[in-house]
Amino acid sequence: MSETGEQLGIIPTEQALERARDAGLDLVEVAPGERPPVCRIMDYGKFKYDKNKKKNSGSSHTKTKEIRLRPKTGDEDIRTKVRQAEKFLEHKDKVQVSVLFRGREMAHIEEGRKVMEQVIEILSEHGKVETKPQQHGRRMICMIAPK
Repeated sequence: MSETGEQLGIIPTEQALERARDAGLDLVEVAPGERPPVCRIMDYGKFKYDKNKKKNSGSSHTKTKEIRLRPKTGDEDIRTKVRQAEKFLEHKDKVQVSVLFRGREMAHIEEGRKVMEQVIEILSEHGKVETKPQQHGRRMICMIAPK
């Protein structure tokens, strides 16, 4: 196929290379399995760039946002933080939910787990749990990805 898109038919390789050089382009084999092989005259650098761009365009702009809670955080404050997390998920951002423990709160980790489960339950309609709640020292962390 020529640089303008017209079919040239079966031509010798030397003649095809000469036409490509005259046009300042490359001769690219697009279907090597065919007999005879199918080639196209095009700018190979641009072709690779466009192909890579198409491959990468499928991914979104995911960023990680964090909401921090404490075991004694009030219900209305939790709802406020969850509303913000819902906005993050709608914008296709991941949300890291952290429950921080201070001092004697470490003796009552189950209180923090209740808060975490409550948040996960509310956010389940907007996102899915990517990593289950895990204890990392004085903080409990869970990642929620957009659906």
